[in-house]
Amino acid sequence: MKVGRFKYGDRTIFGLIRGKEILPLKERRVSELMEGVTPEGEPLSFKDVKFLSPTRPTKIVAVGLNYRAHAEEMGKPIPEEPLIFLKPSTAVISNKMKIVLPKMSNRVDYEGELAVVIGRKCRKVSPEEAKEYILGYSCFNDVTARDLQKKDGQYTRAKSFDTFAPYGPWINTDIDPIGLRIETRVNGEVRQRGNTEDMIFSPFELVSFVSQIMTLLPGDVISTGTPPGVGPLNPDDRVEVEIEGIGTLINYVTLES
Repeated sequence: MKVGRFKYGDRTIFGLIRGKEILPLKERRVSELMEGVTPEGEPLSFKDVKFLSPTRPTKIVAVGLNYRAHAEEMGKPIPEEPLIFLKPSTAVISNKMKIVLPKMSNRVDYEGELAVVIGRKCRKVSPEEAKEYILGYSCFNDVTARDLQKKDGQYTRAKSFDTFAPYGPWINTDIDPIGLRIETRVNGEVRQRGNTEDMIFSPFELVSFVSQIMTLLPGDVISTGTPPGVGPLNPDDRVEVEIEGIGTLINYVTLES
């Protein structure tokens, strides 16, 4: 099933996506979605609601160099273990919202990625157990100030600006994350095209690895790395991250005022 989070009037609701309709759900917490869903009320159309990020993560754990072809593109060796970093929850924006290019940076890049969404509290699990803690999968754009990343030699500043974590439009809870086509387009032109089977570490291995270090909470996101073809964004661009079986995350680009 596909589940999203929406603003409807003065209410924030989870909804089940059925074609172009949204069925409001009784469930109010991410952990409740792991136990099944109960529709309530009349169906809504997309125009009736505002799309929100599918969950409100307490943290986003992102993974660098997790596609073999991207590691080759960047001239880096294949990592022996996952290279992880954090993006703050304040960077999250939802579908159709604007990515703001900060004055501090002269080059901001898109990075289309598969997001793993955690469904229940997760600590020290094995890769085989990881599936029991995953709610589902979504689209993510690991927006990066590339010049600041190179200048700093680490990732925190470059990855953490407000609006640098577009996430959505919803979660697919029933999909196998291995072998999914992933594509990033800027103004309709394909810039990235890859497949999750090129990942060095699978989503299940990543959940297990991260859970050995920190407790993952319901709604947290692991962004699993990007395929080759990263490149810059410019004001007034439209950037789309489409993942097979999930959907398309759309965002627009503007300059910091």
